[in-house]
Amino acid sequence: MCQTKTVRRQSSATLFGVPIWAVAVGPDPEKGEVRGHARGIIAVGDIATGWLAIGGVARGLIAVGGLAIGGVSLGGVSLGVISLAGLAFGGLAVGGAAVGGVAIGGAAVGYVAIGGAALGHYAIGGGAFGKYVINAARQSPEAVELLKQWFPCIGK
Repeated sequence: MCQTKTVRRQSSATLFGVPIWAVAVGPDPEKGEVRGHARGIIAVGDIATGWLAIGGVARGLIAVGGLAIGGVSLGGVSLGVISLAGLAFGGLAVGGAAVGGVAIGGAAVGYVAIGGAALGHYAIGGGAFGKYVINAARQSPEAVELLKQWFPCIGK
């Protein structure tokens, strides 16, 4: 049977009472935890919570992980103000599938949606559906004007 190694370390230096760095991987039978939960300014673990969190499940100002939740999140599935992932949710969401205020991806749903399949108030893409669209069949002047505001070099 394969045994999972347990690693639990953290710095003795703190900032506002929080360790500068923490690492927690593997089970902790003393605490009854199945997975390690690292908590620190920089946290790395099965579950990580910190300003910079890296782990299977990461929560932080900057979160990187399989499931990432934070201000800026990068992961397989992520939720954040700025979210980059296979499946991204956020104010600015970029991914294979993206849902957000501004969504950019293969499939994008948002107020402004840009992608292969785009659904939004402003929708731009191969298959674009919305109030103002740019697709192979139609270019609404409002959507073109939005793009010109974001990218002034268009049309020059």
